[in-house]
Amino acid sequence: MKVPVTVLRFPVVATALFLLLIGMWAGLLRLGWNWPAVPVTAIVYHGPLMVGGFLGTLISLERAVALRRWWAYATPLASALGAIALLAATDARSGQYLLLLASALLVIVFVRIMWQQRAAFTIVMGFGALAWLAGNIVWIRGQLIPPAVPWWMAFLVLTIVGERLELSRLLPRTPARQPTFLAAACLYSSGIIIGLWLPGLGITVAGLGMLALAIWLSIFDLARRTIRQRGLTRFAAACLLCGYFWLAAGGALSVLYAAVIPAFHGDTWLSIAPGAGLAYDAILHAVFLGFVFAMIFGHAPIIFPAVLAIRMEYRPRFYAHLALLQLSVLLRIICDAGGWSTGRQWAGLFNAVAIIIFIVNTIGAIMTRNTAAHAGMISMGATTVCNK
Repeated sequence: MKVPVTVLRFPVVATALFLLLIGMWAGLLRLGWNWPAVPVTAIVYHGPLMVGGFLGTLISLERAVALRRWWAYATPLASALGAIALLAATDARSGQYLLLLASALLVIVFVRIMWQQRAAFTIVMGFGALAWLAGNIVWIRGQLIPPAVPWWMAFLVLTIVGERLELSRLLPRTPARQPTFLAAACLYSSGIIIGLWLPGLGITVAGLGMLALAIWLSIFDLARRTIRQRGLTRFAAACLLCGYFWLAAGGALSVLYAAVIPAFHGDTWLSIAPGAGLAYDAILHAVFLGFVFAMIFGHAPIIFPAVLAIRMEYRPRFYAHLALLQLSVLLRIICDAGGWSTGRQWAGLFNAVAIIIFIVNTIGAIMTRNTAAHAGMISMGATTVCNK
């Protein structure tokens, strides 16, 4: 059974972008901007909206398109509906269980993918889906978001590095490439698991794992070579290399602040030391903004045309949103370290502006390319009629 692109994929992507915009607006309100309010639930569930609603939906849709099975589309539908339910419902349980369903379905999708292609990269991405499921279970059981965040982070990190491992096969084979990758991935994953019982140690080990993965990517990823090329290839490589820097930064910050960031104990979210919340913010946004969105910026010109079956043309102005993202994330982390609240507000605003410019540039590139293609088809048709 083939799901029509125009019936399902466009509405799902549009919903994901809507959730992204709502999540960003809620994040700015959390930083203290006195602007028109969104639903209170958007402010409370800022993290789940961004991770499950936006990123979970897009990743699930990409996997469904790649798998070419109609039932796989239930995954992005469940994640999008779950995020909407979080916004609309007075009882968060409905949204939580829909997101739980989406993560469980994504695990099933990866089981099918691994059955078709059993390789190290599919297994790593499968563990990423499993981390999303585990994070949702932790969230539902405790009704607290921070204990679930390391698992949600692992979902994105393992998914992305698994994809990069797949593409690294295009390079000449080296004996150390796959074993060192698996060692780094295992180190990172073990830190997430250890954190269930020993939060400080778990954060330290996971931070070292992120550092190891970032170093591996910097050495073995295609981006190190393709940065010497031109056009879209160079832009994508620049995005990837920037992302690897922020993954390393997130790892280093995790090791540095492991003793002072909040720790989950019993039924209470405790701050062990002053400034813990700022350290926590720096780590999260180094990874979720600096790393993940740099990956999105670099892959969007390739993934969107494949998922939506449309054309998109690279434009040099894409560097504008990439540069603003880098500067704004750097400013945010500096302000977190210095405890400068006003600077954090402006950094958060610039984070959002960078993403909005990315959306505008992407839509503009899609519309320009497809308008030109449509005009070319009309011109060819007119020429054919005249020739007749």
